[in-house]
Amino acid sequence: MDNAELTTSDFTEADEPLKLFSSWLEDATKSEPNDPNGVALATVDADGMPNVRMVLLKGFDEAGFVFYTNFESAKGKEILTSMKAAMCFHWKTLRRQVRLRGPVEIVSDDEADHYFATRPRGSRIGAWASKQSRPLESRFALEKSVAEYTARYAVGNIPRPPYWSGFRIVPQTIEFWHNRQFRLHDRIVFTRREGGWETTRLYP
Repeated sequence: MDNAELTTSDFTEADEPLKLFSSWLEDATKSEPNDPNGVALATVDADGMPNVRMVLLKGFDEAGFVFYTNFESAKGKEILTSMKAAMCFHWKTLRRQVRLRGPVEIVSDDEADHYFATRPRGSRIGAWASKQSRPLESRFALEKSVAEYTARYAVGNIPRPPYWSGFRIVPQTIEFWHNRQFRLHDRIVFTRREGGWETTRLYP
């Protein structure tokens, strides 16, 4: 898809939101210098204070958008409390954004096991060695923990830690934003309804 204006009819006639997202992500894969699947993930803590950080999208389909983390981390605890989250993709080279939000589900053990097995061995060791988001007394303490788990799993399979798995955001809304001259941007939002997706154009 080029930089031509995106019209409402373009979206409703040619694309479901996931088909459009797939097309935009494919474009970003060709143009972005690093991590086209990088996405800002927003959560809230128990006091309603928002938190945002970058994660990597590891899959998406009709069921939702999947990423993986330590469930004992800050984001893990916050999501497990609210079971809601939001994401924002920004592809600077394309001057495009995609925002989505909705309830969160935990992926199946089989799905988490399969993905964990594809990670580099060092990353699997790191999942065991890091007490993510908790205070670290020194860099040496982390390196010592990595060394201990490297020795423990020197040969054979490295199992997935019981506290490490994936979340799936089931989007209720997905907004596509495209930069236009004089800040008169194109914004089209898809809202999930019982019979499918409803499309609305928004003022920039």
